[in-house]
Amino acid sequence: MTTPSTVDRAFRAALYTATEDALDAGASLLAADPAADAELQRRGEEFVATAWRRGWQPRDLVRIVRRELDDVHVRIVVALVRAQAPDDRPRGRRWAAQLDELATEVVPAADRFSYATAVLELYRLLLRLPALETLDGHAGPGPAVSRSGSRMLGRIRALLAKAEATGFPEEAEALSAKAQELMARHSIDEALLAARAPAPDAPGACRIGVEPPYEQAKAVLLDAVATANHCRAVWNEPFGFSTVVGFEADLDAVELLYTSLLVQAMTAMTRAEAAQRAGGRKRTKTFRQSFLAAYAHRTGARLAAAAEEQVTEDLLPVLASRDVAVTDRLERMFPQTTTTRLRGVSDAAGWTEGAEAADRAQVRARPPLD
Repeated sequence: MTTPSTVDRAFRAALYTATEDALDAGASLLAADPAADAELQRRGEEFVATAWRRGWQPRDLVRIVRRELDDVHVRIVVALVRAQAPDDRPRGRRWAAQLDELATEVVPAADRFSYATAVLELYRLLLRLPALETLDGHAGPGPAVSRSGSRMLGRIRALLAKAEATGFPEEAEALSAKAQELMARHSIDEALLAARAPAPDAPGACRIGVEPPYEQAKAVLLDAVATANHCRAVWNEPFGFSTVVGFEADLDAVELLYTSLLVQAMTAMTRAEAAQRAGGRKRTKTFRQSFLAAYAHRTGARLAAAAEEQVTEDLLPVLASRDVAVTDRLERMFPQTTTTRLRGVSDAAGWTEGAEAADRAQVRARPPLD
């Protein structure tokens, strides 16, 4: 009969019983046996590989650990993900980009008992992760970004960086509108290219974090950005993300624009709150929630108008076929979805301020496509 290893005994003591006493018992076993460290590391990498099989991705894993635990646990899981990566199969461009985001961080020195406790707390979480929808349907490297596409994304990033940096709301919103116009044009160019020379490109999906506070309003903003860029978004409130389904170029556009608009929205909200306080009113949660909800609503209309200006009658069949493909992929991934009411939108001043912040954009028409 094989004698259970120290790691096995620690896992039996700590991972399946959610009490502090059980955790202390497991950590004590590991702390007393330095020879168990290599196996403990290997088992952690196996937990990470299991998370990948259950639909999780590197960014998702780090997000949930940061949401549920502490910085030390984030450092440990990042180290595990990076250690497991060389043994993993190729998973595409987006996956590789997520790995590149994970900065190598040294786990701070601690006594063996404290470190073992943190590891077991992390493994408890990893063990209980549910299955998520699989985003990648292939094991290959994924579609590459063309040189022209890379140049376009570079221009879009530059516009959005200027929008985030300026201290003038009108300029920020005009720059964002310009970025949306470029995104719409890039999306159409990609659609026309695919129509002329069909390739095995199909709708993909990515997850974008939607973090508290005011996550409902942020999810509405992301949905508006996704819709304007020929994508669809499904919000997962418990895990703090939305899954966006669409073609690769459009997914890139959604992620870029949502991140930038969120920065701009928070900046505009802070400025509006300062004006409210100067007028003698204390800032409130309902003001901020109403501000962001109105900002999302009006911004969605502005983005949709900017995108529609790029569409001519001859493009409608091409875009319609891509919309059908996106909807089909979404329905296969999420056969059951529900809608939710936006809560806490009851502050008239917040709604007015948010709507005005979004309305300042100057959406300029672009010349027709060649």
